[in-house]
Order: sequence, then structure tokens, then C-alpha cells
Amino acid sequence: MPGTADTWLACDLGAESGRVVAGTIRDGRLRLEELHRFPNGPTEEDGSLRWHVEGIQREIITGLTVAGERFGDRLAGVGVDTWGVDFGLLDSDDTLIEDPWHYRDARTNGMMEEAFRVIERADIFTRTGIQFMQLNTLFQLLAMVKTGSEALRRAESLLFMPDLLAWMLSGRTVNEFTIATTSQCYDPINRSWAFGMLEQLEIPTGIFGSIVPPGELLPGLADRTGCGPLPVIAPGSHDTASAVAAVPFTSDDAIYLSSGTWSLMGVEVSEPVINEQSLEHNLTNEGGVGDRFRLLKNIMGLWLVQECRREWEREGRQWSYDDLTALAAEAPPFGSLVDPGDERFLQPGDMPARMRAFCRETGQPEPADEGALVRCALESLACEYRRIADVLAELTGRTADTIHIIGGGCRNRLLNRLTADATGMRVLAGPAEATAMGNIIVQAIARGDIASLAEGRALVSDSVEPEEYVPAPDAAWDDTSDRYLTIRDQRQTGTGV
Repeated sequence: MPGTADTWLACDLGAESGRVVAGTIRDGRLRLEELHRFPNGPTEEDGSLRWHVEGIQREIITGLTVAGERFGDRLAGVGVDTWGVDFGLLDSDDTLIEDPWHYRDARTNGMMEEAFRVIERADIFTRTGIQFMQLNTLFQLLAMVKTGSEALRRAESLLFMPDLLAWMLSGRTVNEFTIATTSQCYDPINRSWAFGMLEQLEIPTGIFGSIVPPGELLPGLADRTGCGPLPVIAPGSHDTASAVAAVPFTSDDAIYLSSGTWSLMGVEVSEPVINEQSLEHNLTNEGGVGDRFRLLKNIMGLWLVQECRREWEREGRQWSYDDLTALAAEAPPFGSLVDPGDERFLQPGDMPARMRAFCRETGQPEPADEGALVRCALESLACEYRRIADVLAELTGRTADTIHIIGGGCRNRLLNRLTADATGMRVLAGPAEATAMGNIIVQAIARGDIASLAEGRALVSDSVEPEEYVPAPDAAWDDTSDRYLTIRDQRQTGTGV
């Protein structure tokens, strides 16, 4: 009814775009309305990749202003979620010292090896339980130590991207749990920052702040948004934590796959899984909503296709993602494969040339055209999903028969089909808006409008009908998967193909 606070705002930022979304809970359903969408991506400054935070903040304020005009006193709260690992540094006057670095910047090249000269790889994993990727906060900070960063010397506070944007709205400097755990600076066993490890690497420990759980209420918004005294609520501030909070699991054994620029594939566990097997497979233990952990693998995801599309645009060939998926569907199946985790694919650039070079170096035919390249990327991802599903079963002892694909990538019906066929598992695709839904669910739990995470997931299940893909048995997938594993293993060991 008018005057009732029943609408929440989710500021959801990804690597390609950001948006402000309103979520209204009525009649047992959660309905979303996108109020403002804006492009997002790195800016180049003196040869480095950065995030232009003031520009992002302006876009968020624009979206909140629209929300204030649209919903008025029906608004109940606002929460910010973003990607992980990147951060801003504040000085003693609580002023942002410089624009945050982008995780794909090349300054972290070689930083993992630098760290291993001081602390053994296995020891870092034992203390943090986090997958090794050069883009992790730990290695970004180490790069700043090695270059004598003036910004790091002046820093008094480190705020991860959603913490930074929430601070700009609320004025409170805290580190939310789920985003803190992505950094490889957090000890999930002792539930505190890994200060001893950080000191060994000469990373200043005073910059790490208080850790708050999802659902923490922060001070209200400034009047300039037009939303009035609206509370800022920390959701699962890591976008994947929010997305997983909205997965309408059919069983405790089911696998989630958050599909987008990155593919994050895993299961929920009550405690982190830190052992020789999870280290061997380079899995990660990230914080979740409801005091859970997300045992998962970060996979390069649809970034391969996104970068191909950008390169073709630079060459004057305009393709929508639907166009490229249609071309891939027409391309011959079971062709050349790439390892999505190969380090050459991490940074922006000429992705078609890199993929062709990978195929050439591994003795495979070079994909001939756009359709073949996109098919190569999607079939390679499906093979990697099959591999990770097997690894998760090995580590947890669980036998999963369903993969819930959520996020924007679940709209790629060809990839959904390939995933079902490659893994031999039922795929339930949706919700595409899982991140915004999970963000809003946590806010509603914090305000007492939803009783529990289970009730929130039931709300999602009642609000969205997933698209089901039943696997079609095909022995060619067994051969393709074996070929993928051979290519991947030989590339990683440097033995060639």
C-alpha cells in the first residue's frame, strides 16, 4: 500500500556495466525493475588500467535519484555489490588517494613468484584457502610494495570496491565479509585478517579494517540522492555471494555456476575446504551469506567471447552477442579447444589472434571464422565445467545431478545446452538477475521482511521459472573431454602436444 516501505535498491556493478535495480516484494513474489544502466570498464591512465570511481559514483547517484522520484517513501534500503579483489586506498583525512587499479593491469605479472620466494605456495593456501590468481588483492598489494608505492605509504584504510562505493554513500569505512574473503589476505579458519602472512610480505596491516557480516546496516544516504534517510545495507557485497544467495537450489548437493565475464562454479559448504586436494586443483573458499562458504573455481568465462567481439568491432565488424551465438551454433561441433585459464587470455587485447595461436601451438587447426572461434570458446568452457564438476565431487563426496546456471550468461542457450551435454547433468538456467535478487534478499532479511536465507530462496523459486536442459548422451563428449584434458595438462606442464 502507499507509504509502505516494500522496495529495495540494488546497485549491481560488473566488469562491463553497472545498474541500479529496484526490487519489490508483493504477493509472495520478488519483482525487479531496472532504473538506470550505464557502461563500466577500465580507463587507461599513463599506461595503467584503472577504475574511474567518481564516474561510477555519479552514475549510482543518478540511479538513486530516479529511484527517489519513482518510489519515494516506499524505499526500504540500498545495497552495493561488485566484483572482487580490487580496492581503493584512503588517507588519514578519509580522502581517496588515487583511482583504484583494475585487476587486469599487468603490474601483477610475476608477483606470485615474488611471494613464493618469501612464503611457500602451500603455506599461503593453508592460511587463506584462496585460489592462486595473479589478480588477487594480495598480489596487487605486493606489486605496490615492490614498486615503493607512495599511495600505499600514505594509506590509512583499504576499502574493496563495494565497500568504497558504500562509504561514498554512507560515510562508514568497513570491510564486508564476503568481499574481504576474495582478497587472499583473510584467514577463514581464524576468521580474521592473515596479519602474520601480510607482515612477512611487508604489506602494511594497519590498512585492513573491521569486518562486518552481510546485512550490516550503515548510516543513511545523503540528501543529494532524493531518497531521504534511506539506510545503506551491506548485502553479500561480492557479486557472486549475492548471486549464490538467490540460487533456488533443488538439493544441497546441487552445483551453482554464476555465468558472465567470469564463470564461478562451486558448491556451498559450512566450513572452508583447505587440504592438499583443493590446493592441487587450485580451488577457492570464499565467504557466503548465512555464515556459509563457497567452495568454487574461478574460470575465465565469457570474457573470451567478449574480447573477441571487441576486437571485431575495432576491425569494423559489428556483431551482437546473439549474432555470435547463432554463428557458433552453425559451426561444426567438437573442433579445436583452448584452455580458458591460460594466462595469455587474462589481459585485454586481440583475443581471436591469441586463441588461434593457442590452437596452432597445440597442434590443432586454427578456427577459421567468427562462428568457429566462438564455438571453440564455448565448447572449451563446457569441457572445463565438466572437469570442475568432477573435482567438486572428489573433494566433497557429493553426487550432484543438477547445475544451476545463474547470472547474465544463463541467457546463452547454446552454452547451457553444451554444459548439460558435456557434464551429463541437468541444467536449470535462471535467474539471470540472481545478483540483484540476492542483494535485495539480504537487505530484506536485515530489515526483518524475510525470515531467513531459505525463505529468500523460496521467494526466488516462486518468482522465476528456470529453463531446463536435459543432457543428450553423446560419446563424442567423452572423446572431446579427454582431448581437452590432454591439451590442458600438457600446456600447464610445458610438455607440448
